[in-house]
Amino acid sequence: MPPAPTVPDMTVSPTVSLPRPIAGTEPCPDRPNVTELRLSAFAGHRRARFALGPLTLFTGPSGSGKSRALQAYAALARLGGGAELQEAFPDPPACVPEGARPDAQRRRGFRIGCTADGPEGPVRLDVAVQAEPELRIVGERLTSGGLVLLETALRDPARRTVQAAWHTAGSSPVTRGPLPDDRLGTALLPLRVAGKTDGQRRVLAAAEQMVVALRSVFACDPSPRRMRAPVPPGAGRLLPGCGNLAEVLLRTRAECGRRHALLTAAVAAGCTGRVVDLLAEPLRDGTVRALVDRGNGVRTPLNLLGDGELRYLALALVLLTGPGVLEVDPVGEVPAALQTLTVLADGLDRGMDRRQARELLRLAVRMSTRGHVRLVGAVSDVSRAAEVDGVTVVDLSP
Repeated sequence: MPPAPTVPDMTVSPTVSLPRPIAGTEPCPDRPNVTELRLSAFAGHRRARFALGPLTLFTGPSGSGKSRALQAYAALARLGGGAELQEAFPDPPACVPEGARPDAQRRRGFRIGCTADGPEGPVRLDVAVQAEPELRIVGERLTSGGLVLLETALRDPARRTVQAAWHTAGSSPVTRGPLPDDRLGTALLPLRVAGKTDGQRRVLAAAEQMVVALRSVFACDPSPRRMRAPVPPGAGRLLPGCGNLAEVLLRTRAECGRRHALLTAAVAAGCTGRVVDLLAEPLRDGTVRALVDRGNGVRTPLNLLGDGELRYLALALVLLTGPGVLEVDPVGEVPAALQTLTVLADGLDRGMDRRQARELLRLAVRMSTRGHVRLVGAVSDVSRAAEVDGVTVVDLSP
């Protein structure tokens, strides 16, 4: 990262958070995956490193930083997709480490990063962000195999650019040029690097691995209140709050009978009463409502289900579908078979009883072992995770 004078003061007290692995499987080397999240200085986290498996659950008391960890992951995903800083961090001062003091220029900021494993081996990304007095990236570093492939630093605070240097390994060891200070440089490299030398091709491969690992993320927090009401027909892509669940069921039931049967079986395992099918029907006013078919002509509208049942149903649907059904932005230039969908679920077990949480985790394990879906969630009760093999637990308890 850039030398100390060019980045915000990050003076904080040291605290180390380490994951407690229970079980897991090795990531598929053909599909880039984020395998470590680093919160060097972010909100209440300091010098924290979290190993991420195919199914990772953050747990700990209220205020321990579970939601903040998922927020940092989601922000990196947005930056990897080319979003501006303001979109990734709508409330930058809230991300500044608690107790961090401003420097002589009144600057304060935070540091986050991650590691993406894949065909290029482990690739590290570390980002320093200035939150005050104005939001901007002041340092970024992309490394692979101990080699710095991209490094940026804020040299002139009066300009809205950072000075970048990326690996070339040609007649000149590095190429230098300006990059905007409100976007992730790694995501911009394909537009700036020609790929003529072995060094440039290595830079592009590492950057692509990081971007692919970050972009296919679906941050999901089902809202039972919204799921109960009939919805107008739309594109059939599930929104993060799952309020349009009925129209998505209408689509998925018609498109893939096998996947719909798996969803029905999963709902039957976690919900009260008999479940023989999940239905979606158009109403006279043009809206669509969802129902649970109990058999023998008995159908229960979704608005009569409990909050835990609705959240369980929505999350089961998320785990059993893919980017084509979820409102995500995967890398179109890379085949879907070489990408992994990562579901971020804060409050994963919110409103659920022990049986629902256990069945949902079992479903997540089955889907994650296939390599196409990963889940990073936050739960309030770690004992539920202990009942299921194949879960990596990150315990943030003091």
